[in-house]
Amino acid sequence: MDRLARPPVRGRRRARPAAAALLLLLAAALTACGYGSRPGPGPAAAAAPAGAAAARLSAGSVTLGYFPNLTHATALVGVREGLIQRELGGTTLKTTTFNAGPAEIEALGAGAVDIGFIGPSPAVNGYAKSKGRSLRIISGSASGGVKLVVNPDKIKTPDDVLGKRIATPQLGNTQDVAFLDWAAGRGWKVDAASGKGDVSVVRTNNTITPDAYRSGAVDGAWVPEPTASKLVAEGATVLLDESDLWPGGKFVITNVVVSQKFLKEHPDVVEAVLRGTVRTNEWINAHRDDAKASANAALKTLTGKELEPEVIDRAWPSILVTDDPLAATLGAQAGHAVRAGLLERPDLSGIYDLGPLDKVLGSLHKPPVTPPDPGTDDQRR
Repeated sequence: MDRLARPPVRGRRRARPAAAALLLLLAAALTACGYGSRPGPGPAAAAAPAGAAAARLSAGSVTLGYFPNLTHATALVGVREGLIQRELGGTTLKTTTFNAGPAEIEALGAGAVDIGFIGPSPAVNGYAKSKGRSLRIISGSASGGVKLVVNPDKIKTPDDVLGKRIATPQLGNTQDVAFLDWAAGRGWKVDAASGKGDVSVVRTNNTITPDAYRSGAVDGAWVPEPTASKLVAEGATVLLDESDLWPGGKFVITNVVVSQKFLKEHPDVVEAVLRGTVRTNEWINAHRDDAKASANAALKTLTGKELEPEVIDRAWPSILVTDDPLAATLGAQAGHAVRAGLLERPDLSGIYDLGPLDKVLGSLHKPPVTPPDPGTDDQRR
């Protein structure tokens, strides 16, 4: 695939040949990590830009965790296009990928990941279990991109989901919690731990969910993109877009989190990563087609295969990248986990630290994000 045009660098009309060559080679220097519920065997390290040694920050490297999902588009594009590494200067960016949030939270707690892109439910659960000592949410990343897709021969209406087998990515992950809450809202009883009840919840790695659907092992799935659109390509239909359940159609699906230890010891590195994510989101929203191609190329690197055009063309429009963490919807999602029996009612009063993000936004002449209000009132319709 042809490389994409880079976002312009202020103050330069033309890159020098050597620097341009380094920029073109940057993505190739990224070695993909494994795609699964655990970190891959070796994090990828991006080559630092020319002259970056003089700009080395307080840490020699920073490890970024994320998923090979389109709902993590900020990470996919920001890493591939070198936008995050550019802001880090001489600090080396390392990456590792996961299938679902609980495994990434474990890695963050163990120090294997410093900053991560993750869904709201694992972030809340990790914060609550550590009694507020493990992490902070420092930025939003994405809204939307989650659907309930079903076998149209077996399920034609929401009522038909009763008694069926529905896949979610992992026990306690954001989609798992959302589906359990939706089922409870219809009056159905499901044991959250076992997944057994009026509906069978089948926790299935996103990489094999299409195979499970094709074989008939599951009748549908509540999953993020691109898995949802992969199932549609297998003949499934979209029964529900989760965005339709939220006022204004927006809900947090991906946040940026950081370990409190890393934030305390390396605030300059955290700010540099956030400058990279803000610039990445800006570029994605201004170059949707180029960003889609970049995200697909990143998925090919991470999973060994790019998405077919009919899959990514269907999936991409449903995802909104945003710096706003949409805090009120996180509180609602925490309430869903409480009602599902997966979590005791948490105190989320300290889960956000948006000071670094607002500092970055101010330096880029952007308004601050909405002040956090992580209440637990249900925001869904």
